[in-house]
Amino acid sequence: MATKNLSEYNIENVPDASNMIFGIVVSEWNPEITGALLEGCRSTLEKHGALPENIHVKTVPGSFELIYGARQMTLNDGYDAVIILGCVIRGETPHFDYICQGVTQGIARLNATNNIPVVYGLLTTNDMQQAKDRAGGRLGNKGDECAVVAIKMAKF
Repeated sequence: MATKNLSEYNIENVPDASNMIFGIVVSEWNPEITGALLEGCRSTLEKHGALPENIHVKTVPGSFELIYGARQMTLNDGYDAVIILGCVIRGETPHFDYICQGVTQGIARLNATNNIPVVYGLLTTNDMQQAKDRAGGRLGNKGDECAVVAIKMAKF
C-alpha cells in the first residue's frame, strides 16, 4: 500500500534514457485509470530523454493478458525494458485474487527468465477511489514510478 507519493523521486538518481527503447503494454480494462497511468509513464520517460518514437504502446483486453503482451515484447522488438500497466479493482467474487496472483506470478517469471526487465505496474485496489488516488490523484501516479524503475533497470 502506498504511503508516499508515487510520483516523488530524486531526479538526479535517474539515468539518461535518450538511447533507450521502451515497450508499454496497457490493459483496456478500467480505461480511466490505465489511460492516466500511461500518460504518467510516457511523460516521465520523455522527461528523462526517451524519444516519443522510442516508446511503443500496445493494448491488451484485460490485466491477465498483460503477461502475454509483455512476453511478446521481450521476444520480438529489441526493447531495453517493458512496462505493464493495468488496474484490477476488488469485486464480490474471488476473480480479483486469481487475476492479481496470476499476473504477479507471470511477470515474476518473465523477470526471472528473460534478459529484459519487465516492470510491474498493476494497481490492485479495493475500490475505484484507491485506483484514482494512485493514477494521478493524491498518491501520485504509479505510471511515473514505473517509468523511473524501467530506466533504472534498463541500466542495471
